[in-house]
Amino acid sequence: MNAIRVWAVASNVFRETIRDRILLLIVFFAVLLLLGARLLPDLSAGAEYKLILDLGLGVIHLFGLVVAVFLGTSLLSKEIDKRTIFILVAKPLGRAEFIVGKHLGLSAVIGVLLMLMSLCFFGVIALEHVPIDNIVGPLLLSVLFAYLELLLIVAAALFFGTFASSVMASIFTFSLYLVGHFTQDLLKLGAISKSASVEQFTRAMYIVLPDLERLNLRNDAVFGQVPVSADLFNNGIYGLLYTGILLGLAITIFSRREF
Repeated sequence: MNAIRVWAVASNVFRETIRDRILLLIVFFAVLLLLGARLLPDLSAGAEYKLILDLGLGVIHLFGLVVAVFLGTSLLSKEIDKRTIFILVAKPLGRAEFIVGKHLGLSAVIGVLLMLMSLCFFGVIALEHVPIDNIVGPLLLSVLFAYLELLLIVAAALFFGTFASSVMASIFTFSLYLVGHFTQDLLKLGAISKSASVEQFTRAMYIVLPDLERLNLRNDAVFGQVPVSADLFNNGIYGLLYTGILLGLAITIFSRREF
């Protein structure tokens, strides 16, 4: 795999996405967060502060998810629809380099998006005088793990995009995201079912499907709580490993596809 060719694809994705004014989402995010903070019901200070933090982290994740799914699933379909895929595959550009470059480019866009939204988030916190002295670290850590989750979602979007239309790939990716946040419940359901076959099935599904709750630190971060360092490390590696598996599957399918 040639790093220069991967970089060329990634930088092209980054420039095209930024040119599409994706960063206008930052303005919408800032306005939405300010309105949400102002319109919150007159609750006790502690509850109001928690709502502001929940709102900020939730909207950061939601905006990132929308970008990851809809742009991720269109990265391949756009090249196919414009017929530029025929030019790309005819060049000395490996299909693995193409997929990895697309993933890195969109990952960079999402990284910039999350960073700018986080700056807006902390700006609103300062304006609203929300006391976060003891939870700045957990809040930043929750954003970092949200980014790891979005890297996985982008890989899933590319994977589904290799064999499905943009619309169907979006549906599949959203479905994977939703199911991924309930796989732990699926495992618990199998444990209490008192049926060996059901338990084996749910365990197999848990192994195959991603456990996205391992990357969700938002609820605990609001209270200044984070998992122990060993769990953080293991969960981070889990997210990156699953991302690598999805990219590997996407490369395998895309390499065998005829255009």
